[in-house]
Amino acid sequence: MAQILGDYSIFGSEIHCFQCHRTIPALFLTDTYICPQHGAFEANPHTHELIHIQSGRSWLQWENQWHRQHLHPDGLQFEIAEALDRLYRKGYRATQIIIAHRHQELLAPSLTKHSDWFQLFYFVKYQLYGVPLAFSPDSLAETRWQIINFEFETEPGEPKNYTYPFLRAWR
Repeated sequence: MAQILGDYSIFGSEIHCFQCHRTIPALFLTDTYICPQHGAFEANPHTHELIHIQSGRSWLQWENQWHRQHLHPDGLQFEIAEALDRLYRKGYRATQIIIAHRHQELLAPSLTKHSDWFQLFYFVKYQLYGVPLAFSPDSLAETRWQIINFEFETEPGEPKNYTYPFLRAWR
């Protein structure tokens, strides 16, 4: 049995496709996973990176969660916007976004920067989607920030009422 498990890729006999979230199998004796809809994903046993062959997008795993490695600011901003939306739907609001220091040059042109007088009163230099933003420590010793892209500081938000007030008047 141990020999059979050793014949699969480094991530095991199956993973979930990052685009359709379908369980996809590994090809036996290879480092490749095949999604019938999105094509091949290849695992690099040296870097532990998973690469989508057609697009060149790559992911790294941290604590059993996959994190896309962004090369363009739009992809990272889209991922943050989706995560903020999921957070909001769960009843929380982000009080700060902490982004990996390695993305600072990538995002710098698209961030809202405040003037010096604003920083004196609110201690905020950058914002993204109206939420204060900070960068992680520039520490190569902390492996987590070499893999993950961002995290949120949160607090409970207001309860959500998804029926609009003007719709209730018509009932």
